[in-house]
Amino acid sequence: ILNLETQIAEHTWPRADRRKRDLTYNPMNYDDFVAEYPGFDWDTFFAAGGIQDLEDLNVSYPSAMAPIIQLVQDLPVDDWTSYMTYRFIVGSASVLSEEIDKESFHFYSTVLNDVPEQRQRWERGVARVGGMGSLGEAIGQVYVERHFPESAKQQMDRLVGNLSTALAQSIAELEWMGEETKIEAGLKLESFRPKIAYPDKWRDFSEVELSRDDLFANSQVLRNFNYQDEISRLGTTTDRDEWFMTPQTVNAYYNSSFNEIVFPAGILQAPFFDPAADPAVNYGGIGAVIGHEMGHGFDDQGSKSDSLGVQRNWWTEEDRANFDALTSALAAQYDQFEPVPGYFVDGNFTLGENIGDLGGLSLAYRAYKISLGGKEAPVIEGYTGDQRFFLSWAQVWQRKHREGALIQRLTSDPHSPAEFRVNGVVRNFEEWYEAFDITPENELYLPPEARVRIW
Repeated sequence: ILNLETQIAEHTWPRADRRKRDLTYNPMNYDDFVAEYPGFDWDTFFAAGGIQDLEDLNVSYPSAMAPIIQLVQDLPVDDWTSYMTYRFIVGSASVLSEEIDKESFHFYSTVLNDVPEQRQRWERGVARVGGMGSLGEAIGQVYVERHFPESAKQQMDRLVGNLSTALAQSIAELEWMGEETKIEAGLKLESFRPKIAYPDKWRDFSEVELSRDDLFANSQVLRNFNYQDEISRLGTTTDRDEWFMTPQTVNAYYNSSFNEIVFPAGILQAPFFDPAADPAVNYGGIGAVIGHEMGHGFDDQGSKSDSLGVQRNWWTEEDRANFDALTSALAAQYDQFEPVPGYFVDGNFTLGENIGDLGGLSLAYRAYKISLGGKEAPVIEGYTGDQRFFLSWAQVWQRKHREGALIQRLTSDPHSPAEFRVNGVVRNFEEWYEAFDITPENELYLPPEARVRIW
């Protein structure tokens, strides 16, 4: 199994390339696909999965196809059977016997990620049932009814509105972007579709039959339910009302194909958001998250899609070169960060998220000033409005990492470690220097000419 996984890994693209949409988006007609990649019985393969009359598909990693097909031809069937069986057991470990579950946790969590012990059984149960591949949306409906006030959604609407105004102003004032590209950027901004708290229509689980005493069987029922739902929609119009996170998830995302920004109810609570909090706190928290997701629409990958989510180049060569110069400088900054001795952040791999953080905080600060309506922010408990804004950004990213887990994240997570999501961003803000009287003697000081500001 290890030998087979190693050979597959040798033909896997570098992680930085796997996030490049222009490289991984390669649509093909099915007949052309079969002709391009011979040596494998594709008709039987897809038929076994219940997929008939396939017309088009996307080949994410074209250069990996031929080598993998060659592996299928060269290695004994028993090797592949063992590998597939192993992958199935690992993927189902949490719903199998306690012995298998503990063995899986020991290797994948303790050995690889330095996690000493499992969460309590009830916590694992909640996570298992509440995920997207399970009954997450059904549970989310109950969560919203019990715990999410409608007034919070209305306040979020105002925050999103001010962030949109801030981004429009920023685009208009950019010196590195020309008018032609600004027009396209404005169209994309106008087409942004925010989704807040929960979906307008809920998923129907009424036909799912579950057992009270067979967890593994239930997981298979839900797995098949989701799979049949997916293949039934092949070749149909995309459902733009669909969500890809549950309402109770503490996260947010930007979907470039739909040009939408999505904020589940779960993230609309402290420390990110508090309806009763000072505006500086909310703009430094959830405001920066809103700006972060908006920024993904214009980051190194999101900028390759237009207002309709279609992948096309809407930038002039000069503007793209200017943008690339700024982002390269930002990547170089992050390349210098060393969270664990001998282990550095990969500035290119984390570039999209770093652009999102930098742009998000910039837009949130501008939106915060818009919310003040020209008035001076009050001093609260000895802190100015600007200080509270930046402190809020720092507080939402407070984290504790074990060293092994942090090293693993450096190789797999496109986000920078939490420390640098804060310090790597604020050191590029003139407003932060002024708010806290930062001087060249301070550790985070960057000379003005080395600071990067994109939006």
